Amino acid sequence: MVAVPVWLYVILGLVVVAFIVMAAMLAVRTHRQRVTSGKEDLVGNTAVVLTPLDPRGTVLVEGERWTATIDKGTASPDEEVIITKVEGLRLQVARKP
Repeated sequence: MVAVPVWLYVILGLVVVAFIVMAAMLAVRTHRQRVTSGKEDLVGNTAVVLTPLDPRGTVLVEGERWTATIDKGTASPDEEVIITKVEGLRLQVARKP
């Protein structure tokens, strides 16, 4: 039987502990980051009007068609609007200043 030196156990233990600490730190950092996809990311983006918004119509956002309702007034096709709110599968938009 071969005897394993104590220092080898100590080094192996330190490596395992360092890996666990690093993994925990990365997990916490990832958990605290802001969501960068999905409906939360749409608010504040610009959309292009496809069908007249009077007050309801269709807009194009990142290559996807969405049903939208404009806050005030109307918007004509090819006009840009700002997304202010997401309610299910419907966007609330406002005219671009």
